[in-house]
Amino acid sequence: MTHQEILKKVQWKDLKTLSFKEMLIENNLTIPWFLISMTLAYFGYYLAAIPFSAFFFLAGLRQVHNGFHNSLGTNKFLTWFTLYSNSILLMVSIHAVKFNHIRHHKYCLSDEDYEGKSAKMTWYGAILYGPVHMFLIHKVTLQKGNRNYVKNVILELFSIAVVTFIIFYFQIHFLIYHFIIMVFAEFLMAFFAVWTVHHDTEDSPEFARTQREGWKNKITFSMFYHLEHHLFPAVPTIKLPELARRIDDVFPDIEKKNTF
Repeated sequence: MTHQEILKKVQWKDLKTLSFKEMLIENNLTIPWFLISMTLAYFGYYLAAIPFSAFFFLAGLRQVHNGFHNSLGTNKFLTWFTLYSNSILLMVSIHAVKFNHIRHHKYCLSDEDYEGKSAKMTWYGAILYGPVHMFLIHKVTLQKGNRNYVKNVILELFSIAVVTFIIFYFQIHFLIYHFIIMVFAEFLMAFFAVWTVHHDTEDSPEFARTQREGWKNKITFSMFYHLEHHLFPAVPTIKLPELARRIDDVFPDIEKKNTF
């Protein structure tokens, strides 16, 4: 079966629309995890804060990822603000990540796919490549992005620099903790966000790996329904479990390589 055949036979366009409740979930998913992690860090319970920081990071990825594909259910400005504010919270230019992610869908695992380069590495190679990956996506966006992308990347990097200066100048310890954890998490993106979902799929890049086990999807905020996402990138994350069911109903024999 081809990607076009799947698009034609699986009913999916109704899944693009979010209810008011779903829109609230997608746009506020990060808040409880951030508040809990910051509260614990503020009182010095850094080890206890780490898992909540990890969940905040995952929720933030889900939120901005939906923003990349205009799937948050909000208007253009609010979607932009979500990307901008999360740049400061996640310590990376989210518009740089967006630029490379959109190219990733267009040029999946080809030489023009800078986001996907770690997919062809070993698992430990992808981990070691992480810092290079983060530098590269900013460099590529500044070189290849249009004026709007470049403007947003510069604004986000400047804002991150200002916030970082304030955090360290005034020695705000719980925010220093947050900064360190977020930078460490960003360095693992080449492994977790690319290698895990695309390794050994070069022969059919559009058929990414996926995760169908319930508890694993709960702790990863459904971010590993990656086969489904690549086939139907306009479908919001909250609707991917239903999309997966529909794909299986129409194409029960479709190959599903596990993410983990």
